Amino acid sequence: MSRASLIILITVIILSGCAKKSDNPAITKPDTIATAPSDGSLSYLALGDSYTVGQSVPPNASFPAQLTSQLNYQLYPVKPPTIIAITGWTSSNLIYGIAHSNYVHTKFDFVTLLIGVNDQFLNISETTYRSNFVTLLHTAINFAKGDNTRVFVLSIPDYGVTPFAMGRDSVIGPQIDQFNAINKQESLKAGVSYLDITGISRLAATDTTLIASDGLHPSGKMYTLWVQQLEPMVLARLKQ
Repeated sequence: MSRASLIILITVIILSGCAKKSDNPAITKPDTIATAPSDGSLSYLALGDSYTVGQSVPPNASFPAQLTSQLNYQLYPVKPPTIIAITGWTSSNLIYGIAHSNYVHTKFDFVTLLIGVNDQFLNISETTYRSNFVTLLHTAINFAKGDNTRVFVLSIPDYGVTPFAMGRDSVIGPQIDQFNAINKQESLKAGVSYLDITGISRLAATDTTLIASDGLHPSGKMYTLWVQQLEPMVLARLKQ
């Protein structure tokens, strides 16, 4: 096998774990992390994909887990997060996963939403992404008891700076920016809070400690940087 063929084969194997092309994945039961019972008074729902799951980092290093920990530290007791997310999910997959979860009629005190990297990766049209994202925004607001101030959207990280991208940052970065322009526009229109963490993700171009061992996803250290920005936003809303 030639070197070029070997590189292609390895890339295909890696991608199979990061993106699924079916809008209705074979695994219809999403990762729902409600963990141990808690006396916390606030409930938190995190919607997304691998970035919400915390792919390739310990469970307590994911951004939903770190956010919960920080809020508890600030004396705002929060139950362990409920997570509806699977690595590789597109916006369509997330819509499907929510509909087939056990939480369709459950309400939460606040919700985070981060979705879109796999739409970009699989060349799903921006028009389709916009439509799906608007649907997910309305769903998130409904989960948050109809209170748009309790919904927090995070921008899509730029994986173009990671080793996985193999130097394609000049192509991937601008495409990520286009998808983020959509989710930001629709988030502001819906009146939800929006956090741009894309700039933070690009710090990994010169700091490899911000990348997990798989060479693609954020490390716990990068998630900490996200939470340092997200926690004050959430706390401000919870105090209202």
